[in-house]
Amino acid sequence: MLFNSLAFLVVFLPAALALHALVERFRPDWRLPLLLALSLAFYSYWDWRFLPLMVLSIAVNWAVARLFAASGRSALIVLAITLNLAVLALFKYEDFFAGLANLLPGVSVPELSLALPLGISFFTFHHIMYLTDLKAGKTKTFDVVRYGLYIAFFPQVLAGPLVRWSEIMHQFDERPYQRSDAAERFSRGLMLLVVGLAKKILLGDQLAANADAIFAAAESGVVTVAQAWQATLSFTFQIYFDFSGYTDMALGIALLFGIVLPQNFDRPYRAVSLQDFWRRWHMTLSRFLRDYLYIPLGGNRHGLKVQLLALFATMALAGLWHGAGLTFVVWGIAHGIGLCVGLMWRRAGWPMPAVLGWLLTFLFVTFAWVLFRAHSFQGALNIYQGLVGFTPLGSGIRWRAIVWAAVFAMIGPTAWTLVHKPPPHPLLAAALAVLFVVLLLKIGDDETYEFIYFNF
Repeated sequence: MLFNSLAFLVVFLPAALALHALVERFRPDWRLPLLLALSLAFYSYWDWRFLPLMVLSIAVNWAVARLFAASGRSALIVLAITLNLAVLALFKYEDFFAGLANLLPGVSVPELSLALPLGISFFTFHHIMYLTDLKAGKTKTFDVVRYGLYIAFFPQVLAGPLVRWSEIMHQFDERPYQRSDAAERFSRGLMLLVVGLAKKILLGDQLAANADAIFAAAESGVVTVAQAWQATLSFTFQIYFDFSGYTDMALGIALLFGIVLPQNFDRPYRAVSLQDFWRRWHMTLSRFLRDYLYIPLGGNRHGLKVQLLALFATMALAGLWHGAGLTFVVWGIAHGIGLCVGLMWRRAGWPMPAVLGWLLTFLFVTFAWVLFRAHSFQGALNIYQGLVGFTPLGSGIRWRAIVWAAVFAMIGPTAWTLVHKPPPHPLLAAALAVLFVVLLLKIGDDETYEFIYFNF
């Protein structure tokens, strides 16, 4: 059930909100069990066979947390984290590593071709964040309903944002519709939902149509300079509007149920350095990588050499997390090298004008996205040859969608600012209502694209 589908927008979400409102008013003690049931129902809609894994994952990690609290044995946490990573590796990476092993003479490892459970990367990371903080004494144990809801809350279970326990657990005990600002929070949640849906449908999906066919063609042959730039720029903005649109919708939907989730984007294509880019792009993942990988690997506490190795390893693993393919690993390695170069530049004290820093950062990120999007190195190479002019010039770039996307990405306000700054006004409400109806009609007429990050 996609957020950008009629099944979700006109059936599941209204029904869930109605049930939630009734329970919150008449039986508030049922509110959290209802939200957990709704979340599990939403998750099972994709494929009911994935539901037992989700439920077992919640039960096992919750039980380990309780056992650790009772015994204080750190080995339990280490074992649980290892088990979480092993399950992720089995479903997401078994074929990848088996394929690499089979390149060795005399080695034959079977490829299981298991179906990838949706959201497994995200709920695995939620388990790891909680268990790591529990071991460090930063959090406590919770009842199974609260813990299950932390893991499975349906607005963020499939593609984030990555939410820390400290950002959400205390909200589960609130009476959201009893607050003095309940009506305003609900309306702003609706605004975030509509803005995110518009970003996805009006920009992200249109850019996908510009990029998909060219990237597919690049897998089997040469593409022209015009095609390469059209596909690369289209995907650069597509992935932003697709993922940030999903995030805006997730934040808006959560707010409708009285839960505030953290922001995940802050106009990343305005970044003036690669370090700045990762402070603005998928911010909750960047925060996870910093606190649970980069710092444990040494961070900046043990000298320059350790810091460079930590940066490189963190980004290489980040690339592997995004996808079980060497193109993703090389994409992560490229960002690791870029961050290392930036660190050395700053330590040398060399100047970097903001405009030049922005241009270099944007070009680096844009060129790196080719590896992220292409299905093979050959496909990426064919795109790169077009980008640098080693193929026929071609013609007919579809500039309109790219230009509009660039304007909104570079100049436009963030959705969070757009939604929370304006004071309530009837004309604004009417405009958003009309936009929502137009988007619903467009969903009914056009092909519905899945969100990119559902694949990770």
